[in-house]
Amino acid sequence: MPGLSLASRLDGAIGGKTAAAFDRAFGVKTVGELLEHYPRRYARRGELTPISTLPLGEPVTIVAEVVSASERRMQNRRGSLLEVVISDGDGRLSLTFFNQPWRLKDLTPGRRGIFSGKVGEYRRQTQLTNPDYELFDDIAEARAEAEVSAKRPIPIYPATATVPSPLVQKTISLVLDSLGDIDDPLPADLRARRGLLPARAALEQIHRPENDDDIPPAVATLRMQEAFVLQTALLQQRQFVRALSATKRPAHPGGLLERFDRILPFELTPDQQSVGAQIQSDMVGDWPMNRLVQGEVGSGKTLVALRAMLQVAESGGQSALIAPTEVLAAQHLRSIARMLGPELAPELMPTLLTGQLPAAERRKAALRVASGQARIVVGTHALLSSTTTFADLGFVVVDEQHRFGVDQREALRAKGDSPHTLVLTATPIPRTVAMTVFGDLDVSTIRTMPAGRAGIQSFVAPLAEKPSWFARVWDRVAEEVAQGRQAFFVCAAIDAEQLTADEKTDEPADAPDGAPDGAATVAPNETNRTRWGVVQVEALLSRLPAFADIRVEILHGKMPSDEKDAVMQAFARGDIDVLVATTVIEVGVDVPNASTMVILEADRFGVSQLHQLRGRVGRGGLPGLCLLVTEAAPGTSSRARVDAVAATLDGFALAEVDLELRGEGDVLGGAQSGVRSSLRLLRVVTDADLITEARAEGERLLADDPALQRHPGLAAALERRLGVEERAALAKS
Repeated sequence: MPGLSLASRLDGAIGGKTAAAFDRAFGVKTVGELLEHYPRRYARRGELTPISTLPLGEPVTIVAEVVSASERRMQNRRGSLLEVVISDGDGRLSLTFFNQPWRLKDLTPGRRGIFSGKVGEYRRQTQLTNPDYELFDDIAEARAEAEVSAKRPIPIYPATATVPSPLVQKTISLVLDSLGDIDDPLPADLRARRGLLPARAALEQIHRPENDDDIPPAVATLRMQEAFVLQTALLQQRQFVRALSATKRPAHPGGLLERFDRILPFELTPDQQSVGAQIQSDMVGDWPMNRLVQGEVGSGKTLVALRAMLQVAESGGQSALIAPTEVLAAQHLRSIARMLGPELAPELMPTLLTGQLPAAERRKAALRVASGQARIVVGTHALLSSTTTFADLGFVVVDEQHRFGVDQREALRAKGDSPHTLVLTATPIPRTVAMTVFGDLDVSTIRTMPAGRAGIQSFVAPLAEKPSWFARVWDRVAEEVAQGRQAFFVCAAIDAEQLTADEKTDEPADAPDGAPDGAATVAPNETNRTRWGVVQVEALLSRLPAFADIRVEILHGKMPSDEKDAVMQAFARGDIDVLVATTVIEVGVDVPNASTMVILEADRFGVSQLHQLRGRVGRGGLPGLCLLVTEAAPGTSSRARVDAVAATLDGFALAEVDLELRGEGDVLGGAQSGVRSSLRLLRVVTDADLITEARAEGERLLADDPALQRHPGLAAALERRLGVEERAALAKS
């Protein structure tokens, strides 16, 4: 099968059965995708070792001659055992092969070759089990080959039980043997400046290195190749967006935006003003706005988005804000209606559209949206429904973008004619992640916080070192409530006992010293089990004397939507003192009287999630208090996350810490489709300079050759990297 290309289907290269196994195991469907399944490390065959001095447990390579070979049935199990004795002239060694009688034809007495494997022991005799071997007729040839082979690194691949590393190695080698010429995606001048290899040589050297020195230049070449192709794809997507024509949505003197600004009871922060000006400018440009606004919890992103909605509404256009949860959507609607006030709200008719609305209400809301009467629409996934239509959708706002896949965002954008798009995130994004994941978006940042915030103090309650602090946590919350304030308890599960019902343990978990009565069965311990659920905390609080007169309610994602909304509204009105919740309260919950948050088993949450949760308190004039309860031991990565959050309120600094602690696999997330979540050699933590350089190179190349007519290798790489589905996914971002 000569002349395979990187775009060739894998089933045509290695057969349908093997290709199906690789697709199931790794999701690879083409030759190029298989060759991008790079080794994760390299092993050594070991130096040539005399049989008489074989080290137990070590990989070895020896040159030897077959002395005898015999097959026998195994006594305690089905099948046969082939025993081969080899000698290097100085000592003898046994080889064993299970259920491989056909090897008798090869391993006849007198045949010489090289034998590689890990030295084991059976009944005090050293042996190799199922070793690799290669037989030669000439002993000198065998020895020379063995010398070379002993120094050749063995690639070890990410593997599964059904597709082990040796099979990956063998398959990749087979494909490389049949690979035809490939065009280089990197411009020749870039390769020359950085001393990089041609693309074909880089693939050969990473998969079949002759020695250790072959590997670093191959990795350097392929890493730059990955960065360059990805950045060029994102830059090209920006070009595609800018080739679309957009309806201009200018603000007019005396119009809705100006009227709204006049009734605002406070001044916009400097960042709100500058980001608002950028958005205003984008909306009168020649192409659709495609902007990401990142800002701390409570920095006023929703206000910025609302001002843009008013600008769109001035020309009769509609705006749709999609939120990830019903609680957050309802909260947004109330917040928007409150900010618009009694004069503007009836004009714009902000409307909620969610799947949990009663049928009659939902029909009424859908009619307002379809007729254009509702110029501001807030909803959840219900906005994506085929039955939801807009009269003139001019502006799409995606809140907490990481909760949505690109297909969902596109489904909403497709309901308008190239609408302007604003993506909001309260999870600050490190520069390299923004460049790698959102490189086709213009990025704005709101750092300044509105005046009047009292701030938040954060403390770790380290139960591993100070178990007596456990009881103090509950008392501290009761003290805050006694002063007329409200508090949150956040748990990692709804019902911890349900989670662990199937788990077995040798002895019951003990509560740390100082835990309140009744806490023993649910106290955190040093196992991997979740100990605190909403159910357990509510039950415990009901038994504590300090909470006898405190109004406690629960909130979690499995409650009916109307019930969740009723609880949140009651908490906002002050009818509830303590809310015991899961992370359903992570975003969008705004209760100025809530002063205290206790996050139990805080080590079970990520850095950005802890920061988001903490942002629910200290939102009014009351100082906020966040207690991070953990039993994680000092020095562990779990504890490092919790300590990092307690040490700073700067979400941007924490985003960098998060990236360092977790790596980009978790930070990039799986919701971003296509190229965005599939980094192979590239690492946003360590390759920031490389990504920056690749982006600059891509900008230069596209400015000179926007259609890539003079760079066919790059065009082909983009086509492979961004097949029909992935290119569609990028277009949806």
